[in-house]
Amino acid sequence: MRLRFPRMDAESTAHERGWAMAEELDVEQRWPELLAPLDDVQRRAVLQSLANAWHEGWEPNREDVENLADRARGVIDKDEYLRRAHAAARRRAADQG
Repeated sequence: MRLRFPRMDAESTAHERGWAMAEELDVEQRWPELLAPLDDVQRRAVLQSLANAWHEGWEPNREDVENLADRARGVIDKDEYLRRAHAAARRRAADQG
């Protein structure tokens, strides 16, 4: 089953922020191997979390999707998930200057 999440008002949001945003959340197509190990409940929870973030302006990247999928499967605990998320945010901030 493929869940599609069209972005609401993508044009004005992208224009206001000064960057192009994808019209559709395509995580399942971009990284199917990350979602394949999830059962249906885990997959829906991950996709819904990603869709919520995406509607707020987050752009999909493999690292974030992998970390959330790992958390959903129980491969990592909450503390490790937060550690990874904070480390990724620091790297992205440093990359932006």
